[in-house]
Amino acid sequence: MGAQVWYHGVIHMSSNDETPRETQLDHTLRPHRWDEYVGQEHIKENLRVLITAARERSHTPEHTLLYGPPGLGKTTLAHLIAEELQAPLKATAGPVIERVGDLAAVLTNLEPGSVLFIDEIHRLNKSVEEVLYPAMEAGKLDIIIGKGPSARTIELALPPFTLIGATTRIGLISSPLRSRFSGGVFQLNFYSNAEIGTILKRSAAILSAEIDDDAVETIASRARKTPRTANYLLKRARDVAQLDRTPITKTVAEKALTMIGIDSAGLMPSDRKILTALIEKFNGGPVGLKTLAAASAEEEDTIEDVYEPYLLQEGFIERTPRGRTVTERARRHLGAQGQGALV
Repeated sequence: MGAQVWYHGVIHMSSNDETPRETQLDHTLRPHRWDEYVGQEHIKENLRVLITAARERSHTPEHTLLYGPPGLGKTTLAHLIAEELQAPLKATAGPVIERVGDLAAVLTNLEPGSVLFIDEIHRLNKSVEEVLYPAMEAGKLDIIIGKGPSARTIELALPPFTLIGATTRIGLISSPLRSRFSGGVFQLNFYSNAEIGTILKRSAAILSAEIDDDAVETIASRARKTPRTANYLLKRARDVAQLDRTPITKTVAEKALTMIGIDSAGLMPSDRKILTALIEKFNGGPVGLKTLAAASAEEEDTIEDVYEPYLLQEGFIERTPRGRTVTERARRHLGAQGQGALV
């Protein structure tokens, strides 16, 4: 029996142009078996050992923390672990669990052997996090009833479960919480263009979209080394190909990428806006994150979680003790495009 999925008040965050059908399609494109999951080989092997050993002991696997930029497959790994264990997957997110009672409702409704997935776990508030410690370590939930001298603690036994936490901000995870992920703390890395190409071919087959190798290479080179982005670009190229009554060729892919503002280096309009602000308003930096966010009209968290990892990876910006600076590569790239115009 496959894993069952239960969402505790989770609102799926998607771009404004995504419809419920788009979200459903994203789920269809998600790998459902280990052999379909491309990349992250070191993590997959560690998780296989963890799961197999636990199953042979008739225990639930130990709690595991996954971290890395958005779109690299943290949620997919949680689903695959549940599928492998043939266990229910119950998913929620740190911001949703606002009070201790919210966490208690989740934990007490777990079935034995469940996988509990908490996305954005770094956003749990301190009081909720402290209640989570004994649940992870001892399988119990301590609830305080009343206040002051008359307060008393009720201890509830919880069924055995595996917690999988996911975060884009490992530095915001407290040491006490981090230490309780005894199954391991694993960093998901950016994908190679070849791995992205393999993902694109699989997704194109699922979408019944005919795509040639040149188009795969074109999309893969601009997909920010991220499967989620690659699938988004593929869907947009499929739309253009459908209207043009043609397979997805390199010409079609480039047309679609240009329409949505993706340049030859995979930079989006927001990336170029951030780099342009650094160059034009601060002479290349260094500049602090808060100031850069104000100058580029972007949220600090968005810059740090969404844009900055790729810009750092590709050598467009550097982080120094005094702030962010642009590199010579960024200056050349924007200069070749006329300060932000697409090539």
